[in-house]
Amino acid sequence: MAKHLLLVSTSTTHGTGYLDHCAGPIQDLLGGRRQVLFVPYALFDLDAYTAKARERFARMGYELTSVHEAADPVAAVAAAEALFIGGGNTFRLLARLYEKGLLAPIRTRVAAGMPYVGTSAGSNVACVTIRTTNDMPIVQPPSFDALQLVPFNLNPHYLDPDPGSTHMGETREERLLQFLEENDKIVVGLREGSMLRVGDESIELLGAPGARIFQRGQAPREVRPGDALDFLLRGPA
Repeated sequence: MAKHLLLVSTSTTHGTGYLDHCAGPIQDLLGGRRQVLFVPYALFDLDAYTAKARERFARMGYELTSVHEAADPVAAVAAAEALFIGGGNTFRLLARLYEKGLLAPIRTRVAAGMPYVGTSAGSNVACVTIRTTNDMPIVQPPSFDALQLVPFNLNPHYLDPDPGSTHMGETREERLLQFLEENDKIVVGLREGSMLRVGDESIELLGAPGARIFQRGQAPREVRPGDALDFLLRGPA
């Protein structure tokens, strides 16, 4: 079975509603499936977050249930037709996935062809580690190792350096280059409105803003929709 992943930088872009900018790609990924299991652990109020996601998916024609409502979360993942992991704090999300014993069951189901949609933190945890998240470590997960559904890392909400800024702190690019000094991993800086459609042998970049690729020993490079990104599936050279 082929992998089917949609890794989205953000759940909401400026001037649009929740999931509006990625509703089409979500529907394309899910195909004829009608039920979606939601993982809301990145936010504190699980019920409110689930209600928001449920209403939005209902407008797309899907029935959404939440893993936190299940008596047995592992069994819920095993039976899921599709999975949506929403954004929030990546450290809290990963800590809860470890706590609930869900990393291995999610890997197994994705390997068997279950569609996976992640936004922001939900995209971060699909990667090798969460070491390139922008979030504050409000909790400490047992490990920074994540689901490892793809052999690279993401930096969602990637912001380009502003040449006119008077802020003297490090730019996002500088922080990612520091990461590469210590870690030999490819990082995709995914701008707001961009997303990756991932299969077993192909990656498609969607969304006009494009992305920026960071790799040890190479200058950061720009990629746009239509560029060949399949090399990301091979990991660092």
